[in-house]
Amino acid sequence: MISCQQYDYLEIACLYHFLVRITLKDQSVYEGVARDTRYNEHHQECLIIEIKQEEILLPTELMLSLQALTDNPHFSLIEFNA
Repeated sequence: MISCQQYDYLEIACLYHFLVRITLKDQSVYEGVARDTRYNEHHQECLIIEIKQEEILLPTELMLSLQALTDNPHFSLIEFNA
């Protein structure tokens, strides 16, 4: 589970549609545009990123890190609890 402060960074990424790199706990890496958050069919909170015009839902509980690939004054790299 991510903290409220860490969740704020997900919301900022979605608000400004940052290009992000997400690393999951299984070491898989996704790069795409942050779009929104929502719950999936398993009731897991997810970050929605767009990759090649396809929406991918990434459960926040599986995230290891969030890296902004878009230059911005808010954050560059956020590491979540392992």
